[in-house]
Amino acid sequence: MNRILQLVGRQKTLVFIFALVLLNKAEAQTIHILFDATKAEMAGNADWVIDADQTNIRFGPTAYLSTSGNQSNPQITPTPAQSGISSSTAETYWTGALSSWAVDCVNKGYVVTTLPYNGHITYGDVTNTQDLTHYEIFVIDEPNIQFTALEKTAIVKFVQNGGGLFMISDHNVSDRNGDGWDSPHIWNDLLSTNSIQAYPFGFIFDTVDFSQTTTNISATATDSIIHGPAGNVTQVMWSGGTTMTLQPTLNSTVKGVVYKTGTTPGNTNCMVAYSRFGLGKVATMGDSSPADDGTGNPGCTLYNGYWTDAAGNHRKLIMNMTIWLATRTGSNNINEVVDENEEIAIYPNPAKGTANIVALHEMENTTVTILNTTGSIVYSNNNLTLNKDENLSINLLPGFYIVHLNNGKSSISRKVSVY
Repeated sequence: MNRILQLVGRQKTLVFIFALVLLNKAEAQTIHILFDATKAEMAGNADWVIDADQTNIRFGPTAYLSTSGNQSNPQITPTPAQSGISSSTAETYWTGALSSWAVDCVNKGYVVTTLPYNGHITYGDVTNTQDLTHYEIFVIDEPNIQFTALEKTAIVKFVQNGGGLFMISDHNVSDRNGDGWDSPHIWNDLLSTNSIQAYPFGFIFDTVDFSQTTTNISATATDSIIHGPAGNVTQVMWSGGTTMTLQPTLNSTVKGVVYKTGTTPGNTNCMVAYSRFGLGKVATMGDSSPADDGTGNPGCTLYNGYWTDAAGNHRKLIMNMTIWLATRTGSNNINEVVDENEEIAIYPNPAKGTANIVALHEMENTTVTILNTTGSIVYSNNNLTLNKDENLSINLLPGFYIVHLNNGKSSISRKVSVY
């Protein structure tokens, strides 16, 4: 009788664990993308937002509400609801020059939201409901306000701990809000003077201004940025943009894929690049025009770069970059294939003091590493065996953590919050 009860109990435990794994997998497959609007991305003729129901912001040089304001004031959640979007939905469903990009993301199954003009860029702040730990991708399209020291640390930590950062610059002398800072200088300030590592992503932005259509795609670009799920990219058009200088000695994973016409692909004259840092990824391009879909704030002069310029290649490029950022893997290889044969569950999540890690399929010789929001290792153990019967229980202080498992065959990263 006791044996039967033990078997029944074990079956219930396995069903419970299996359900947790399915929930964990569903959560892992939901990509949350945050589009920044705290850095005057809607100043001047820019309208780099996914949806704004009001146009009541003025810049002087920071944003403030005004009855005479005519700049977009994007809300956190775009309206109408994302649930109403299908493959036939027009990009005018939302009002913003990035609405086409956002609608394409929703059709990929991603969830898109905005960090509004008065929001805060933080990492590991449990009091901030839009803390970067809640998102997989952070998009910053042509920032026009300098990042604070704390914001720079938060952004680099976000990438270091597994986040995907989409960095978009514009050309030199493109200050839209009159504060003396333009996007190339703002990005270079973040890259050069943050508290984590100087030039962590392996590139800097050049202070140039040029326009051209280029077909100079690196011959070595066999990856999913150029040849990806959204299609093959064959040309790119800059309408007043800049380039990047790559620094592989500072980050060996950096890779350029699109270059200025008449130049040899290498470390200079790069227009589109990407790299890895820590557990995360960065994708970047030197012009904000390709993401502009030509519609949005009626008070702005907008152009259809997303659909029309470069024979429609910009949509392919931007979505390939987004999908690459959304692809989860612990591999250091740019040409990645995600291995989902090894799935784990962390329960409960959020956890009250103790988090349990269990693998649906057996993982032998596994190293488990847990990092806090500062990037410090708070737990590490190796040569572990994880399966349905042998789980790992770990006591943690309140906060956000990245749990990383690696057994030489699979590398999996998951987030867990503890209260």
